[in-house]
This record gives sequence, structure tokens and C-alpha cells, in this order.
Amino acid sequence: MPITIAAFSGSLRRGSYNTALLQAAAGLMPEDSRIQIHSIAAFGLYNGDVEADEGIPPPVSALKDAIAAADGFLIATPEYNNSIPGVAKNAIDWLSRPPADIRRVFGGKPVAMVGASPGGFGTILSQNAWLPVWRTLGAELWTGAKLMVSGAAKVFDAQGSLVDERTRDSLRGFLQGYVEYVRDRQRP
Repeated sequence: MPITIAAFSGSLRRGSYNTALLQAAAGLMPEDSRIQIHSIAAFGLYNGDVEADEGIPPPVSALKDAIAAADGFLIATPEYNNSIPGVAKNAIDWLSRPPADIRRVFGGKPVAMVGASPGGFGTILSQNAWLPVWRTLGAELWTGAKLMVSGAAKVFDAQGSLVDERTRDSLRGFLQGYVEYVRDRQRP
């Protein structure tokens, strides 16, 4: 049975290392699995008044439906000021509205995190900061491996292609483990 993973990058920047990491992941997925990369660029800042007056914006609804329909969810998270990037957290805040939809979108959903940073510690603090968010949403965080790419400027070329073989091998192994986890959760 094919496995579909919904994903987004927590960076809006052209030339984002995290977007490049997701694009590399799409090319390294195990057989009979795929990543659907989505964008959060059209999400405005969460505002309860907008939600009450206008409802959930169409780009948010579309991504909620994509995550709910997918077998798993992968986020490529940058690390801004030793924590979660605001645009990524804003996206999750929108995706968890209204609260009655949390279970449909995230409840029991196998979630995994990757991240790339130009700094020396990868995205360890950002990934750690996400832990209470996933727990609150009732997602099932896969902890079988970690992928935190440090020194990203040397790992990706100017066009955003992954050029470091060690990182490519780590990413391939990460994806293999994650897809196996997702597949195992589907078995009766």
C-alpha cells in the first residue's frame, strides 16, 4: 500500500535550506512512498476575529485536508533565536482551528521532524521546542531517528541541491525508518 506524507517547510525564504531539505527528501523516499510538499506562504497571521468573521481561510483548509488524508506529516523546521520559527508555529496554530478539527488533522498522526541550519548545532533547540506542541495536538511523534543538518551552507549548493553524501545517506535512512514506522502503524 503506498504511503503518502504531507510536509511543509517552516521557512518562507527563497533559497531556504529547509525547503531544499524537503525537496531532497522527495527524491529519496523509499519505494512505494511519496512526499507531498505544501506551502504555508499564503497563511496570514492567526487572528481569532478573522476566524470568527470569515472562517478558516481556503489555503489553511486545503492543507488541513491534505494532512488529514495523508498517512503521516513531516515538518522541516528552521531554528530562529533558539526556538520555533514564528511562521511555522503560526501555520500550526491555524491548522489546529477550530479545536474540534484537531483530532481529524493531527490526532494519532505519525509526525516527524527534520531541520537544517547554517549554525553548528542544527535545529536541536527548535525540534525540542516542538515537542509540547505535538503532544498537545495528540500527534504521534516518531523518535526512531533525528535529522538536524548543521553547516547547511556546505551541505547544499547555490541551487539548493543536496551535495553532501553523508547528509544524503542520513536523510535516506531517516526516511526509511519513518516510512517503516508509518507503515507499521497501518498494519492490523
